[in-house]
Parts: sequence; structure tokens; C-alpha cells
Amino acid sequence: MPSMNDLVRQHTDLDEKDLEWLHLLVSEWQLLSDLSFADLVLWLPTSDGTRYVSVAQMRPNTGPTSYQDDMVGHLVPRGRRPLLDAALDEGRIVREGDPEWREEVPVRIESIPVRHQERVLGVIARNTNLLTVRTPSRLELTYLQSASDLAQMIAGGAFPFPGQQVGMDRAPRVGDGFIRLDAEGVVQYASPNALSAYHRLGLAADLVGLPLGPTTAELAPTRGPVDESLVKLASGWAPREAEIEGNDCVVQLRAIPLKPRGERIGSLILLRDVTELRRRERELMTKDATIREIHHRVKNNLQTVAALLRLQARRIGGTGDGSARAALDEAVRRVGSIAIVHETLSQNLDERVEFDEIADRVLAMVSELSPGRVTGHRTGRFGILDAETATPLSMVLTEILQNALEHGFGPAEHGTVEVCATRGEAGRDPGRLLVTVQDDGRGLPPGFDPRTAGNLGLQIVRTLVEGELGGRFDMLPASTGGTKVVLDIPLTAHKR
Repeated sequence: MPSMNDLVRQHTDLDEKDLEWLHLLVSEWQLLSDLSFADLVLWLPTSDGTRYVSVAQMRPNTGPTSYQDDMVGHLVPRGRRPLLDAALDEGRIVREGDPEWREEVPVRIESIPVRHQERVLGVIARNTNLLTVRTPSRLELTYLQSASDLAQMIAGGAFPFPGQQVGMDRAPRVGDGFIRLDAEGVVQYASPNALSAYHRLGLAADLVGLPLGPTTAELAPTRGPVDESLVKLASGWAPREAEIEGNDCVVQLRAIPLKPRGERIGSLILLRDVTELRRRERELMTKDATIREIHHRVKNNLQTVAALLRLQARRIGGTGDGSARAALDEAVRRVGSIAIVHETLSQNLDERVEFDEIADRVLAMVSELSPGRVTGHRTGRFGILDAETATPLSMVLTEILQNALEHGFGPAEHGTVEVCATRGEAGRDPGRLLVTVQDDGRGLPPGFDPRTAGNLGLQIVRTLVEGELGGRFDMLPASTGGTKVVLDIPLTAHKR
């Protein structure tokens, strides 16, 4: 299904500013659809002026739909729908005509011109399912009147409000809570949900007849006698959003001034009780902070362990036992590689890390074994890995690099070690990570078998790669000399 951008650019001559206005309209028109109890379809004239193309569609949350099918992308010739022609040519809302019958359902059709900077860009077809029509309640009458005011604002280019785009997933909707104010900011109508939200804030009376701005400011604790910005917002003087908190309740407010004929005649206030949502968000923030603090403390503890091992290695070094000191130095680097992962996790909001930075730090740490003799560098990208993969992989990388430096080069030899990472390589499973570590050192001894080699470092690598990461490990002679280590690791569904 083509997007609105594709349809506009393919079939019309509208420029980018016009397209931006249409996106702003579509981000707001759920409000018009719900207040109208009607489906909305946005029709634009094609470049040659002979047809209309439908580029967006919205169904109401407050009533039955008039369109079971998706209308986006449909083309109709000019002249087939006279109401569209009249609204486009005359720049006015057109309501004349008898209802249409669609699959034995009567549908009332109205056309609303979409104006931007004195130019009519297209037409909104408002389609109301009349099958369930009955005597409207006061709520429905207030909805319909507000919808009529908004439609006139769209036809006059006064709605939506520039620079006030609201995310459809977080803005209050009509059904969440609805208040209609007069020009003085006095409540004319409040829906049951809106009244319930204000009762939770601490209001003991009915809302109708009260000035909403001062009433709201009195319910919300402030630093001064009166919060003027909150009074103006709740009075509906300008299109704004805010949250008010009082009586252990949080209510989200959105003000929409109504100016159908250029002068403000009142306002719509949409509101939603978000107390539970904010409570859960605070809980998540607290948990995230706790997890980050745990990782930070684990990192500090590991660094303390590494410092103690380093101190012990220095003491042993004074006794002349070189093998014991080397073993402790290796343990220091292993602990350090894990500490690097926890340090990175302590700075993130989730249990995922950018592993390229960790790989570079491991390379630098291991290269300290041979300052100036062997240089290491990385190619390719590891990308973002979860903690369950990053922690054992950092240890594996440390062991392989340490093994390459210790056994691939003599005390006076120079060389390079390259770490290459590939994810989703062409022809490979994108859910796997391929890592190669290649050096240009002396190579493997004759008859060497990595699966039976007994040194501790390779045992750690085999255990972590095959057991912890569920991957494959191989060590073989490089084609250009030296040694090549290959790791093939799944990024999901690890075999534990």
C-alpha cells in the first residue's frame, strides 16, 4: 500500500509545504472524525485536474464506519462526485444532496475544503452512517456542534494549528474526557469522563457553569497564589498542552480554541486521567535507575578484584615465580573485560550495549601486553548486543587476543592483529554474528588441534562459545601466514 507521500508526489503537483500541512491535518483529524461520528477520506485533485486521488482515511471511535474497505489509493474521475467538485471549486462546506446507500446502509456525505495559505489543496469527504440514527443526547449534540466548528476552521485554513502537531498515540481523545467552554472560559458541557477526572483532582461540585481556568488552578498545587499559565490553558485561550497534578491524581489537558469565523467563540478541552500511566512510568524509571546502579557497583567491585589480583601479582613477582604472576595478570585482564561490559550497561536504559566500543577497549587493554610491538585494529561492526551475549563475548575476545599476542609473536617480533565483525552478511542468516581474529605471527605449531588443546585460555573460549553462546569456534592457519580464529554466534535463541 503506497504512503500518503507516495500518492501526493505521484498524482498531484503539491509542494513540500503543502504536504507538511496535510500531514499536520492527518495527525489531528481523529478529533474531527470522533466528534462527527463519521468516516473521513482526504481527496486531492490530480495534476491534470481530471481526477481525485484518496490519500488518507480515518474511521471514528465513537460510531459505526461507513467504509468497510480501505479507500486509500482510489482514483475517481472529476464529475462523478459533485460534492467534491463544489467544495473544491467554491471553497465552502457542501452538505446538499440525499444520503447514499452502501450495502443497504444510508450514508450522509459532506465535503469540507482543506485550505492552506488561501489555497484549497483538496477536500475531506465526511461520511456518516445513518443506520443507527436516533434522537441525539446532549453529549452528541455538543460533539456535532464542535465538529461543525472545526470543519469551518479547516475550510478557512485555521485548523490544524501550525507548530502544534500532537502525537496520536499520546494525546487525549474525545472519549477520554471532553469539555466545551464558551468565549469567557466557562464550562458549557462536561462529559462524564471529564467530570470524573476533575472529581479525582478534588472537585466536589459539578463543572457546568464554573470558569475552568481558575477552578483548575485551585485544584493543582502551585508555588504562587495563582498559576497564570495554567489558568490561560484551562480557559482555552491558546492551543496548548499540560499536565496537572493534585490529590494524588495526574490529568493531561489539551486546549483547542474554536474560531470558525475568525473570532474565538469558545474552546474544546480534551483531558485524560493518566495517573496510573505516570505511576508505571515512575516505577520503570526507578527500576532502570536501580539496574544501572547495580551494574555500576558490579563494575566497581570487579575493578577492586582486579586491583587486588594486580597487587598480589606484584608481590609474587618479587619472589621470582614468573608463571604465577603471568596467571594472575591473565586473571586481571579477564576480570577487566567483564568490568568493561558492566560499565557500558550502567550508562544505558536497557540491557543492550554497543559492542564496538567494548571491542575497541578490549583491543587496547590486551595490546598493553606488547607496547609498540603488535598493533591491533577492528573492521566491520558488532552493533548492538544484549548483555547475555556481550559479557561472554568480551571474555572470548580477550582470550583470543591474549593468546595471539603471547603465542603468535616472540619477545622482539612486530606484527598486527585484526578483529573483523560481520552481521547479516549477504547470503548469511542476519540473526548471526561472524567474528574473525587474524594475526600475521608465526602461525600454529604442526599437528595443532584447537579442540584438544589444553591451555586454559582455549578451554575458556570453547566453553563460552559453544556452551554459553551456542555458537561455533575454529582456529586454523591463515592463508597469508599467521593464525585465523573464526567465531559463528547466533544472536537469538541461545543454546544454554
